[in-house]
Amino acid sequence: MLIDALTTQYDNAVRRGWDKIYVAVDIHQTMIYSNYNSEILPKEFYPMAKETLIMLSKRKDICLILSTCSWPAEILKYLKYFEEYEIHFKYANKNPEVINDRLGYFSDKFYFNVLLEDKAGFVGESDWQVVYNFFQSHPILEGKKPDAEKQAI
Repeated sequence: MLIDALTTQYDNAVRRGWDKIYVAVDIHQTMIYSNYNSEILPKEFYPMAKETLIMLSKRKDICLILSTCSWPAEILKYLKYFEEYEIHFKYANKNPEVINDRLGYFSDKFYFNVLLEDKAGFVGESDWQVVYNFFQSHPILEGKKPDAEKQAI
């Protein structure tokens, strides 16, 4: 199912002539193993998560968005931690690049093409390799900046 979602969204971007895909990524049980301890921030990556996120951060056609229920102070700590590995999230829990229009209301739910989230079926133990392989085998999108109205379709 993950490969189908990646393929569909990538093909949509090519067909519509977009220059990027928005990838929302959860932290706990997706990128990093949870420790269920509010005193210590968990930092152990799932296999291939770090390598995949570094690769995605370097692609000009991927906009990484951190999607998490972590507290604001924790988000700042995580963003700093990820930066140490050259993992760059452009936004956290928002996407101001795609705005409300006649086809979509994005004030309460931000726009993304792909959601990497354990509660959406993503399996941290195995799915990072799938994402890595997919983007390694697909060329960087060369289209134009997505038009908000067309992107919402």
